[in-house]
Amino acid sequence: MHEWISDSDQTPHIVVDASLQGVEVPRQYVQGGKIILNVSNSATSNLSLGNDVVRFRARFGAVTHDVMVPIAAVLGIYARETGQGMIFSEADAPPPAPPTAPTEAPSGSPEPKRAKPTLKVVK
Repeated sequence: MHEWISDSDQTPHIVVDASLQGVEVPRQYVQGGKIILNVSNSATSNLSLGNDVVRFRARFGAVTHDVMVPIAAVLGIYARETGQGMIFSEADAPPPAPPTAPTEAPSGSPEPKRAKPTLKVVK
């Protein structure tokens, strides 16, 4: 998304949950537990968009800060000019593994009978 937004000559911003562990941002700019960060190439230096973490240096109020955001803390990415982008929710997270079924059927219960498979010619 970052590359697509940048290639469209727009400004990529990420919304970050600043309350999560591992988030390193200037706390004075956090509002309501969230912070919006301009992650354009012109606003950052040493930008690294990894699979686990987003890292860069940026100036906030004329003071340079090192910023580190674990991917789990990124709530969304969008273009400032149009508002188009993606908002991530907990529903986007992979579902938990289903519980494992017991390997043995309880004693005394008959096994269900399976119907024989059939083929049907459709014209």
